[in-house]
Amino acid sequence: MRTADFDYPLPAELIAQTPAEPRDSSRLLVVRRRSGALEHRIFRDICDYLQPGDVLLRNDTRVIAARLWGEKADSGGKVEALLLRPAAASAWEALVRPANRLRLGSRILFRNSAAGDTLEARIIAVKQEGTRVLEFPPGADPERLGEMPLPPYIHGALDDPERYQTVYAREKGSAAAPTAGLHFTPELLARLEAKGVELLSLTLHVGLDTFRPVRQGDPQQHRIHQEFYRLTPEVALRLTAAAQEGRRVVCVGTTSVRAIEDAARRSGWSASSPRPHQPPLLPYQGLTGLYILPGHPFLAVDALLTNFHLPHTTLLMLVSAFAGREQVLAAYEEAIRHRYRFYSFGDALLFL
Repeated sequence: MRTADFDYPLPAELIAQTPAEPRDSSRLLVVRRRSGALEHRIFRDICDYLQPGDVLLRNDTRVIAARLWGEKADSGGKVEALLLRPAAASAWEALVRPANRLRLGSRILFRNSAAGDTLEARIIAVKQEGTRVLEFPPGADPERLGEMPLPPYIHGALDDPERYQTVYAREKGSAAAPTAGLHFTPELLARLEAKGVELLSLTLHVGLDTFRPVRQGDPQQHRIHQEFYRLTPEVALRLTAAAQEGRRVVCVGTTSVRAIEDAARRSGWSASSPRPHQPPLLPYQGLTGLYILPGHPFLAVDALLTNFHLPHTTLLMLVSAFAGREQVLAAYEEAIRHRYRFYSFGDALLFL
């Protein structure tokens, strides 16, 4: 297995620059994993594929105003920071640029010209791959200076920043949206619930690996960054009941997959036992460094709803682990041939 195995050519004009309107009018490519059959649908048709008793597991994280602009206090050099997660009281781990000029002790003045506001931060720790720990004044809220951290392949600003949030986003903490969930509307969720689909949520705050491709030739040499997730006792109990009853779990996005697979492992689930015989799923709150590559034995996921992902990313590798690299790349090729829209504001796939 090589990182180059997870590559595909994409015409630039297929990178979606704006979200579909309404949300559920985006396209949906349905992939039957056993037969390889492909079906071209509209996203709201997902109701045709989910059955009474299915669990739809979502990530209710909310994107914060994580991108800050400022300058070095001593030289005036421009600085960009992307807040990743709280590191301590009044401190944040952040991805900074230019990282090689931002050393331990450096002071940065972050500004928001529209608000006429300034906030000073000091680098108190230097980490790998461009990350730093920024200490702000006690009680300061750096989000008040920030803006929505749209991915670099989206070139314009959003008229409505809420379009980069899911309609069920609740828990603040992500540096990027769990984009598979952007297609749902309140009305569509209500239709699914009326059909008997159980809607459950966990929280995983999306972090650094969303933004970075794997640069090593061997993806097993890549070090994935840890992300915080929370699985509450109530949701753990309801997922345990679904497992014992043999009901299907449909994950919305790779973030939900990563969290539930991590929780299953922490709870002692094994690929050698049928799911109804697994021990109860335990609640959890903390970090996960689970890295899912082809060959991963999935314990808790039956179907996956996801967007199209960039080449050479851990996200594409996770989807390939679930559905098979050849099948995934064949689906991508089909989507390109039919002019689907790609990436954060693009169309969706449903792997059954």
